[in-house]
Order: sequence, then C-alpha cells, then structure tokens
Amino acid sequence: MDKKLSLAALAALGQETRLDVFRLLVKAGQEGVPAGEIADRLGAVQNTVSTHLKVLTQAGLIRPERCGRVIRYVADMTGFRDLLAYLMEDCCNGAPELCRPVIEAVTCRC
Repeated sequence: MDKKLSLAALAALGQETRLDVFRLLVKAGQEGVPAGEIADRLGAVQNTVSTHLKVLTQAGLIRPERCGRVIRYVADMTGFRDLLAYLMEDCCNGAPELCRPVIEAVTCRC
C-alpha cells in the first residue's frame, strides 16, 4: 500500500458512520451485508450510506459483491491488512518483539 491509499483509508475510517459501516461488515464476515440492510442496521438514510459505501470502496476497505439484483458489501480484509502493514512497516526499529503483541491482537483467529 502506498501513502496516498493509506491516507484515503485512514480518512475513510475517520468518519463515524463509515467506521460503523466497516465494523459492521467486519463482524458479518464473508457473508457480507446488503446495502439496504446496512442503512437499516445503522438507522441511517440509504442515500447517505450509499455515499459512505463508495468512499470505503475507493479506499480499498470494502468491496461490493453482486448476488442477482442485490449488492452485498464485504469488508476487504486484504485492504485492511495492507493498511496495518503500511502503518507498521518500520515498526520497532529492528526489535520485532515489541510489535508482536500488536500483531497478535489484530490476527484473526477465525
């Protein structure tokens, strides 16, 4: 991940509703959540959520998957891992044992 994409991802997650959407999709796993249901679950206006979904998609944090006429959104864990890797790229100045607790905390045990 480059600096420009990491800034886009951080900016996307820096907005309350988008952070809520991302966390909702992370919880949903690979099953994802239909766009309309995301708005319902968050108690938000569908037009507004649509805009937030676009920002998160462009930032590489979520991806749409078409199932017939329904578009489901799924957290893009590769994009999220890339963001974390970029942030920790030069971590600990050569002392990886200092980063180990962070890496273990974000490692999925699914």
